[in-house]
Amino acid sequence: MLVRLLYCSRAVDTTDAVIESILAQGRQHNPENGITGILCFGGGIFLQAIEGGRMQVSDLFGQIQQDPRHKDVALLHYEEIFERRFGGWSMGQVNLSKLNHSILLKYSEKPELDPYAVSGKVSLALLEDLMATAAICGRV
Repeated sequence: MLVRLLYCSRAVDTTDAVIESILAQGRQHNPENGITGILCFGGGIFLQAIEGGRMQVSDLFGQIQQDPRHKDVALLHYEEIFERRFGGWSMGQVNLSKLNHSILLKYSEKPELDPYAVSGKVSLALLEDLMATAAICGRV
């Protein structure tokens, strides 16, 4: 059974090396576990959609909750799905610093990434919009 999980967290360390290590780890381990998804990072905040088997997604989310590189981990949305929306990415990345801020403003009060201030469905819609506008890199 396929599921989709959406969460947000705050980065403990926002250096490029740490963010790259998180992406590299996901890109290495996710394919072997049938996990796909995308990750947004901006303003010290991660927003990530993870898709895959129920147990694999649950295990990964548990690891993220225990990861010392993340704090304030919040589950935003969880659902059983018929098909993947982010199946082309082992771990796609959105660089919000190069993004047209009108996309962010479309979904929130301010043109900044703050999934803590909006619903999980709004955050998922933002990720889908980013995917549709080719704002995501790292497609496999």
